[in-house]
Amino acid sequence: MHRVALIVLAGTDTRGDLGRVVNALTAARELQDTGDDVRIIFDGAGTRWIGELTSPGHRYGPLFAAVRDAVYGVCRHCAAAYGVQEAVQAQAIPLVGDYDGHPSLRRLLAEGFTVITF
Repeated sequence: MHRVALIVLAGTDTRGDLGRVVNALTAARELQDTGDDVRIIFDGAGTRWIGELTSPGHRYGPLFAAVRDAVYGVCRHCAAAYGVQEAVQAQAIPLVGDYDGHPSLRRLLAEGFTVITF
């Protein structure tokens, strides 16, 4: 079994950003399908994806819903900086800030996770 943390940093502005978040969600689904331990963390500009992916009718909403249980959280500091705290809280997704308001990458490494960024 692999332990993989997928960090979504891509914003919501371009088709390339959309491609990166879709790749992250697809990777999460593949990892889950094979029984791996996967965590998805939305950080930086990626924090804006929660409101996008959970909006009614979003093309990739069903993909997000399929892996939602793998969402470990959203960077607390960045969610505040990008003004999306309320959208994240409305979806009952944890705000994570174990290192100076940000998710601790060191903790993930110490727990044996391979960290991949999108």
